Amino acid sequence: MAFVEPVTLKARGIALVPLALAHEEGLRAAAADGELWQLRVTSVPEPQNTRAYVETALTTADRFAFAVTDEATGTVLGTTSFHDILAGVKRVEIGYTWYAARCQRTHVNTTCKLLMLTHAFDALGCNTVGWRTDNFNFASQRAIERLGATKDGVIRGHAMRRDGTIRDTVMYSLRAGEWPEVKAQLLYLLDKPRG
Repeated sequence: MAFVEPVTLKARGIALVPLALAHEEGLRAAAADGELWQLRVTSVPEPQNTRAYVETALTTADRFAFAVTDEATGTVLGTTSFHDILAGVKRVEIGYTWYAARCQRTHVNTTCKLLMLTHAFDALGCNTVGWRTDNFNFASQRAIERLGATKDGVIRGHAMRRDGTIRDTVMYSLRAGEWPEVKAQLLYLLDKPRG
């Protein structure tokens, strides 16, 4: 039995469903909303590479990918994954996350993180959840820090960007003992009126 088993997670009108080839067209449309593949510091696929992106997500041994969908309509809003899954130390990372431009700076990301963190800590019994991001992806760094994660450090010369440059990777983590306070903060953020 795998540490991370297929599961559907739902809250606040958002459903995280196991990614499948059937989500290809929806992901292509989500990426087109904002031409997200143009962003230098993300892994959003170009339209013609969407199928390969999904196939890679489905065949990577230490990754479990979700399609982020509107629960009422089934419309694909983006994707996110548990990855670098280490069952022996009960650690997962959350990443490969991106959303259609219309969903950015809405409740979608906060809801997804609440669902994934709840599953990781409360269902899987994780000790640690981590994140990693490009050193120039300042929006991602701010979003991770807003979650209450701790910046662990920077791995220099860690990965290749699609444009051929080599990036430094900023690493973050959240420990199980910090989860109750972070959960309370996420619920507060989701429940407060939006201006």
